[in-house]
Amino acid sequence: MFRKDNILWPDGQSPSDAHCDEDKRLSILAAHGTKGLVDDPELQEVVDLVARICDAPIAMVTMVEKEQQSFLSRTGLEARDTPRSNSFCAHAMLGGDPMVIHDTLEDRRFADNPLVAGPPHIRFYAGHPLISTEGAPLGALCIIDTVPRDHGLSPLQREALSVLAKSVMRRISQQRLSESAQRALDVRESYLQRMIDSVPGIAWSADEDGNFDHVNAQWEELTGLPKPRVAADWRTAIHPEDWQATSGEFLASLHSGEPFEYEWRLKLADGGYRWMLSRAVRAAVGPDRKRWFGTVIDVDRQHRLSDTRDLLANELSHRIKNIFAVVSGLVAIRSRGKPEVAEFAAELNQVIRDLNTAHNYVRPDHGPTANTLSGLLADLLAPYGTPGEERFSISGPGIAIGPRAATPLALIFHELATNSAKYGALSCPEGTVTVAVEDDCSDTGNICVTWRENARSCGLPGESDREGFGSRLLRMAVEGQLGGTFERTYSEDGLDVRIGFPRSAVDS
Repeated sequence: MFRKDNILWPDGQSPSDAHCDEDKRLSILAAHGTKGLVDDPELQEVVDLVARICDAPIAMVTMVEKEQQSFLSRTGLEARDTPRSNSFCAHAMLGGDPMVIHDTLEDRRFADNPLVAGPPHIRFYAGHPLISTEGAPLGALCIIDTVPRDHGLSPLQREALSVLAKSVMRRISQQRLSESAQRALDVRESYLQRMIDSVPGIAWSADEDGNFDHVNAQWEELTGLPKPRVAADWRTAIHPEDWQATSGEFLASLHSGEPFEYEWRLKLADGGYRWMLSRAVRAAVGPDRKRWFGTVIDVDRQHRLSDTRDLLANELSHRIKNIFAVVSGLVAIRSRGKPEVAEFAAELNQVIRDLNTAHNYVRPDHGPTANTLSGLLADLLAPYGTPGEERFSISGPGIAIGPRAATPLALIFHELATNSAKYGALSCPEGTVTVAVEDDCSDTGNICVTWRENARSCGLPGESDREGFGSRLLRMAVEGQLGGTFERTYSEDGLDVRIGFPRSAVDS
């Protein structure tokens, strides 16, 4: 097993028998990626130095492969490889110490070797084994002379050969680490690519200027178009009615760096369109570099369901307003010619008109509504007033509210008013309601509304132990839609409700 903590095989120790098996040895050799070290500058410096120290005309770093020996670096020799059958290094790599052949003609293993009889006419050879960390013989660092050397190598030369062989092995092991890390990176990138391509939506990345360098496979599967490279390439895939607004929003995000979010219709390969939700964020990927990462998710079903709900809501709202009109008409018809009920009929019609005004807040974009919180409260409480009597009062600043906030606010105070009319202060003649609006209450920057019912003389029931649907509706609207708080307290005097919510909840 490859040991990253110790990349060198022990000095003087022969290769491991377990890794001298040829298949295992070749597998380990391949794992080192030595093909990437051919003519490596660092290895070339080693062979040049060992040739000078050993006063040898030829020096090489040799890797012994299945059929041949290849030279990763060499000096004094033109050939890049020779047949393995002629290899001296194939013998040298099997030992623990350098193999030194003083005179090849006197060694029966090599006397008839073609490299002795012919070029490069080897007469002296010294090779230090190159052994992997797990003990597999890979090759040798060797020097060659064309004349025999009775004295072999001096102690200094022998030491230099050993030290430089270790340097070679470190370089080869570093290459192996690099190859291993690259393979692991390739595997992770492959997994990541497959994961990104399998997500049920379009995923992309782009540089800071909006040049797209990656778009996953879903783009081509959905659109049948080539992957876009710049923002303008998206135009073919976006509904013509949506293109100008969508591209404008995206370019504005590119300029400001703010997140992008927009809904638009994507043209499919079959010519149809589907609503998509497109999001993108800019992220730092280095000290001075930023990139955009985005997704395009199919929201067609939700969009169409929303359209259907809006259609039903509009239809229901229309029918309710028709009911108000019918009831008002019936009151007018039944009271016609009856002066004794004319005053009552007029009051009743005014209440119906007030209820119709309050109903506008359920669909704030379908009728005239107040644009302040106090105005909304006045409209909602108007139906419960009694001519000549102050049944309720509203105090506080005129805080502006946006159309999106109008609906949850209307639901909250309509529910409170309805409950008061059924069970609370507005259900008895003596009961009163006071509403106080506070801006920036409790130094939190929030808006607070206190709803206080004075029903001491009404003899009303106290707090129920069970939270009903109306209470759950109130809590859901306050906490869920406005992100606020809701507190309700019963006392002998009646009911106190305190509602708080951030200003940002009513601005839009």
